[in-house]
Amino acid sequence: MNFLRGVMGGPSAGPQPSGAETIQKLCDRVASSTLLDDRRDAVRALKSLSKKYRLEVGIHAMEHLIHVLQTDRSDSEIIGYALDTLYNVISNDLEEEEQEENLPKQVDNLGSQFTEIFIKQQENVTLLLTLVEEFDFHVRWPGVKLLTSLLKQQGPQVQQIILVSPMGVSRLMDLLADSREVIRNDGVLLLQQLTKSNAAIQKIVAFENAFERLLDIITEEGNSDGGIVVEDCLLLLQNLLKNNNSNQNFFKEGSYIQRMKPWFEVGDDNCGWSAQKVTNLHLMLQLVRVLVSPTNPPGATSSCQKAMFHCGLLEQLCTILMATGVPADILTETINTVSEVIRGCQMNQDYFASVNAPSNPPRPAIVVLLMSMVNERQPFVLRCAVLYCFQCFLYKNQKGQGEIVSTLLPSTIDATGNSVSAGQLLCGGLFSTDSLSNWCAAVALAHALQENATLKEQLLRVQLATSIGNPPVSLLQQCTNILSQGDKIDRRGSKVQTRVGLLMLLCTWLSNCSIAVTHFLHNPANIPFLTGQIAENLGEEEQLVQGLCALLLGISIYYNDNSLENYRKEKLKQLIEKRIGRENFIEKLGFISKHELYSRAAQKPQPSFSSPDHMMFDHEFTKLVKELEGVISKAIYKSSEEDKKEEEVKKTLEQHDNIVTHYKKVIREQDQELEELKQRINTLTSQNEQLQATVTQQVSQIQQHKDQYNLLKVQLGKDTQHHNSHSDTFQMNGIQVEEVSKLKEELEEWKNKHELLQGQLREKDSVIEKLKSSQLEMGTTEQSSQTSKSGGLEHNNELQKNTTADPVFGDGGATAANNSELEGRLQQEIRELKSEVKALSEEKESLKQHLDSSSSTVAILQDEKSKLQQEVAESKKEQDDLLVLLADQDQKLSALKIKLKDLGVPVEDEDDIESGDQGDEDEEGDEEEQD
Repeated sequence: MNFLRGVMGGPSAGPQPSGAETIQKLCDRVASSTLLDDRRDAVRALKSLSKKYRLEVGIHAMEHLIHVLQTDRSDSEIIGYALDTLYNVISNDLEEEEQEENLPKQVDNLGSQFTEIFIKQQENVTLLLTLVEEFDFHVRWPGVKLLTSLLKQQGPQVQQIILVSPMGVSRLMDLLADSREVIRNDGVLLLQQLTKSNAAIQKIVAFENAFERLLDIITEEGNSDGGIVVEDCLLLLQNLLKNNNSNQNFFKEGSYIQRMKPWFEVGDDNCGWSAQKVTNLHLMLQLVRVLVSPTNPPGATSSCQKAMFHCGLLEQLCTILMATGVPADILTETINTVSEVIRGCQMNQDYFASVNAPSNPPRPAIVVLLMSMVNERQPFVLRCAVLYCFQCFLYKNQKGQGEIVSTLLPSTIDATGNSVSAGQLLCGGLFSTDSLSNWCAAVALAHALQENATLKEQLLRVQLATSIGNPPVSLLQQCTNILSQGDKIDRRGSKVQTRVGLLMLLCTWLSNCSIAVTHFLHNPANIPFLTGQIAENLGEEEQLVQGLCALLLGISIYYNDNSLENYRKEKLKQLIEKRIGRENFIEKLGFISKHELYSRAAQKPQPSFSSPDHMMFDHEFTKLVKELEGVISKAIYKSSEEDKKEEEVKKTLEQHDNIVTHYKKVIREQDQELEELKQRINTLTSQNEQLQATVTQQVSQIQQHKDQYNLLKVQLGKDTQHHNSHSDTFQMNGIQVEEVSKLKEELEEWKNKHELLQGQLREKDSVIEKLKSSQLEMGTTEQSSQTSKSGGLEHNNELQKNTTADPVFGDGGATAANNSELEGRLQQEIRELKSEVKALSEEKESLKQHLDSSSSTVAILQDEKSKLQQEVAESKKEQDDLLVLLADQDQKLSALKIKLKDLGVPVEDEDDIESGDQGDEDEEGDEEEQD
């Protein structure tokens, strides 16, 4: 036990064993001991020695510790000690007091070598994954730390083992859901190492709902105000999204971009930001840039940019951009982030153009940023970021380019001078004494002209007032003047930088614009200056200027329309041949693409330079050089005849292009007409279908009405027959029979009254006819007056019988007035009688309707009767069946009783039982009476 006393600090007797001997004895104890407690104590002792004697423990104990992990899984304490020991052996994270200056390389080698030994058997990593699944804190936490250390030492190999292990990545994803923050946070660190540079694992982790869990953790920790856990989650998100188009698309489709907006909600008080908050916000901005990086596929970048605009993320970034008190590095990164969010997206570019700074009066954000770019007191990194933002605002944005150039044109310049425009700031920077401002302004103005021949022509109209009393000069002329006088002007910074910037602006301006080339050649000093610069043997710094001068001269030849007799293509080529030499010219032209700074600028759009002296080339300009270098070299060696042929070919091609354009226009118009006709056909077709459907519907409705009509006719006939043939069934319901009989009697009475009134009406009509005939006889002859009188008396007597209240004629002295009065009264009586007859007819109809309804009620009752009769018949049948069954049962019972009696079993008959029951009841009755 001496070695245990030495380890545990107990008193020792005799010489102390060395560390290696102690470790060897402990290893033997772990391997040979049968008691779990002894093995646990030995592993605990190895853990305490593993930091100081890392090499010895790693060599002698690793195999035994792995065996413990395999065999003693039931005891979490010994497993925890073994995992901690392995972690101390493999990990390079030693205590600071134990590190020495001469040991870092040896430490790194030890960790890497022990990791190789451990993962040589893939089962060890699989075993470790199984242990990480254990919920016990003393097993899970050291297992996570050990696996993280293995990934740090031999990342690709361990990643491959985990990838092929069944559910290997999914097991580790459960760490993010652990309620113990220590394990959850170390799980985030583990996933960081696991997802480094492995797209397959990144996809698996992303589809295991990693985005949701990580964003939840960031929200729980307080977003940008959170601690280092937020930083770790953001680093893991960057691993999952950077250069992984599948995960980026999944992130966007899952609406996780919308959850990034609260990250950038900063208050009005931006003073005293903690270092952790600055780090967190910096990583958050970088994560946004990962989603909209120019190196991503254009479609994916565009969809993310639109999503950021619609969810308000771009607005939030612009708020930070215009806020006060934001740290410089956060402001710089925000400008870079906004730049890539708006790059190439017209919607976002238009929004950015509308953003105003909170000043009085409000100024556009673009103007405020340009003021920072041309201000030499601003930090260099910030000025580069503003230039990048301006470039991204103008990238594929002809509308924005036109707005910038319009601020330089004479018709739009503010004569009052109250506000500073973007054009004025660019001109001020272009002609300042700070070389960096010259370069930035020249590059910014070149981007305003990029791939826009119309604006190149409009910019030729810009006139500048150089000094009082001197006539204004064009912007093109002023640029060439400064270029030719570059060495004479005292500037702060590199003089080469100013000339490189101006030459890049001129090359961009003149390329693909023959009018601008003509204006440039119109100044007789320009060509001699260029040839002189190219022909001189200058130092290494000036070689870049010579290459750009050669490029500008080549552009003047290639895009020359031969409108100036003295500067035709052929003459300029002869000039190069005489003063420079074609080979020398091509060699100087090649200086550009061979320059180291050119290669750096060509890698990515963002201008990132270690120092202002390295700021020479722009990314878009490198594309232009790559495009023109070859064609200019060919143009220099072409003869005049080849040029003529080329011009003829160009003219022919232009004619063909014009013809093609014309036909395209005609085809486009015809397509539009076809589309309109198709739309009309579709509209008419839909209308026709609607009408057809309406007609079909109406036909079906008519058919339904016909069917209903026929059905009603048939039913009416059946009801009549039913009423005639089943009159006896009215006795079913006495109430209905009485009502029907009453209605019939009333109907007969009304019929009699109607006939009586009809008879009276006929009698009065006959009286009227008689009166009319008598009046005619009186008027014809005077001889028959006696006869008419007697006839009038007879008629008078008849009228007195029928109409007691109406006097008709006297004794023969009747007049026409009396006749008319009589006729009027008679007509009135006739009308009254007709109205009575009409009323009686209406009552008759109502009675008929009532009778019909009664008939239908009787029919319904008849149906009910038939149903009831059917039910009664069924119930009788069921009763008969029951009676048959009871009879059978009684027969069976009697047979059984006979058998029982034969067997000697006493059986009582039902009659005896009933008589007994009756006797009991009588006795009970007597007792009650006595009581």
